[in-house]
Amino acid sequence: MGKESIKLVANNKKAYHDYFIDEKYEAGIELFGTEVKSIRMGKCSVKEAFVKIDRGEVYVCGMHISPYEKGNIFNKDPLRVRRLLLHKYEIMKLNGKIAEKGYTLVPLQVYFKGSLVKVEVGLARGKKLYDKRADIAKKDQRRELEKEFKVKNLY
Repeated sequence: MGKESIKLVANNKKAYHDYFIDEKYEAGIELFGTEVKSIRMGKCSVKEAFVKIDRGEVYVCGMHISPYEKGNIFNKDPLRVRRLLLHKYEIMKLNGKIAEKGYTLVPLQVYFKGSLVKVEVGLARGKKLYDKRADIAKKDQRRELEKEFKVKNLY
């Protein structure tokens, strides 16, 4: 089996800021042709998107795929609900986890794996305000260390 190239299209940095990501799952996504062409051009956003499970099927809501310029009548609604393709045992496991208090599903990134569009879905727990502050403090500290290291290497 050869290596398939992975090309990142959209990333959800806000999810890492707002949630602790416990597990990650790779899911296929059900799309129309013009949507795939639009994603190839990088016209996709998952910032405000969320994932829900309804009657044993997984859907991504709020994911914005801009209409394809040359698509005319074949274009679909940019914010329509799209079905994610996961194995039944994965859906059952996720459904059980979501039933627990504090867990949710968030789309983390959209990418091409070979010629297929994939969505990385994260099982997440919400962060409290003090957790976010601690993360920001760590990031600032790391930035300061890198800055000092850079200055020392110049001389």
